[in-house]
Amino acid sequence: MPHLSPTQPLTLASLAALLRSPEAVRLSPEAEQRISAGHSYLRQRLEPAASPDAVSNHDFFARLPDTGLPPAEQAQWQANLLMSHAAGTCPEVPTALVRRMLLLKAHSLSQGRNGVALPTVRRLLDFYNRDVWPVVYEQGSLGAYGDQAPLAHLCLPLLGLGEVNYQGYRLAAADVLGLFGWEALPLQAQEGLALLGGNQFMLAYTTEALERASGLLRAADVIAALSGDVFGASAEPLHEALHRVRMHAGPITVAARLRQVQHGSELPAQSWAQAVRPEHDPQAFRCVPQVHGASRDALAYVSQVVETECNAVTGQALIFPEENLLLHGGSLPGQPLPLVLDHLAMAVAGLGSLSERRTAHLVAGQRQLPPYLAADPALNFGLLSLPHSAASLVSQNKQLCSPSSVTESGQGEHGPLSTGATAAAEARRVVENVEQILGIELLAAAQALDFRRPARSSSALETVVAAFREVVTFVPHDRVLAPDLHRAARFVREYDWA
Repeated sequence: MPHLSPTQPLTLASLAALLRSPEAVRLSPEAEQRISAGHSYLRQRLEPAASPDAVSNHDFFARLPDTGLPPAEQAQWQANLLMSHAAGTCPEVPTALVRRMLLLKAHSLSQGRNGVALPTVRRLLDFYNRDVWPVVYEQGSLGAYGDQAPLAHLCLPLLGLGEVNYQGYRLAAADVLGLFGWEALPLQAQEGLALLGGNQFMLAYTTEALERASGLLRAADVIAALSGDVFGASAEPLHEALHRVRMHAGPITVAARLRQVQHGSELPAQSWAQAVRPEHDPQAFRCVPQVHGASRDALAYVSQVVETECNAVTGQALIFPEENLLLHGGSLPGQPLPLVLDHLAMAVAGLGSLSERRTAHLVAGQRQLPPYLAADPALNFGLLSLPHSAASLVSQNKQLCSPSSVTESGQGEHGPLSTGATAAAEARRVVENVEQILGIELLAAAQALDFRRPARSSSALETVVAAFREVVTFVPHDRVLAPDLHRAARFVREYDWA
């Protein structure tokens, strides 16, 4: 049975496996022990806090905002904390990302450093396992103290407050709790702060965007290889010696992959291809290893940072029972994530920029390909509009890649407002745009290949084109292309490009 354990760090691969698994996710015995120990330690140390001597000896406990309140008022204070921060706005977060948020939040709390009670973490996993998705909104987080607004909406249903999506319906959280026979949980000291502190909104967006971006790296290589093959681009820029002396790992990998997937193609032996001089190849074809390789290296760095953050513990006050410590520090700002989110967005956008240029060359009527890749150019406009659609997405990506990680002044002090939530949403949009840009290129390249018949490309590329033709057919005469573009983007996103 899948489980969360503080002794088993969460990797991007293990996170993806948990999300794919149909089985319920549980806390490991070690996680339950750590959560209980942390909560018990906090409660024990707070018991004598009403004594002046105790406060003077342990003033760090007195800094918990609700210290000294009666238990009933403590619970209300925690509820008020969540309600007052539930000020999200704009679009709802997709349920697939809310699902990630729940899992990532439960994993963070399973470390036992935040003082939350075991039933609180179990209930978050109950929501996850029973497909109860709290209604969370995309806007509202600045990242200075974690993703407070999104996390407030995520955790309101613990109290029977807010709304959830369940089985396709938007329902009051209290009604869904009643449906399962669950009692609302009265939060205790520190729990509200622990639930609001964290970067799980940013992490959900980042991990999903990174998974999709990793697929885009593989897709971009194969689609570029197909475009280069049908365009008649020289294989010389792929020579191993060129990339060996520049020494970057990414370009070496990409050049080798392009040589592999193009191996066995009949197209370079055609008469029209023999007449092409290598120095005349546009940079969009000659520089694929350099651009794709740099993006590959950038995403490798992003992956390292994101995996670290997946296992990080954040909060205003962290508990170390084994050392008899409760420490207050600056463990809240989400600055590591917006920095790599900006990096991720720019790396993925680079793939799209090069793809758009290759599409433009394919439809330009060069190298014995018909203008606009139209079967009857005298009557039909063919794929004339494809470069325009791709260029509009490339232009939008330039705006979306404006850095969000530069910190801004806070309220009344120089506060680290990372605006990481904005960076997360923008990076995800860049990934979506590039999926469509590559889908547009694939549509054009497959159309061009049909004009090269009866010659065949390599077996690897022919396999991709055959699968693509099951969802997007050849365009023999003008038709509405929008549905084809949407299907092409979905193909890029879902096809196994390994």
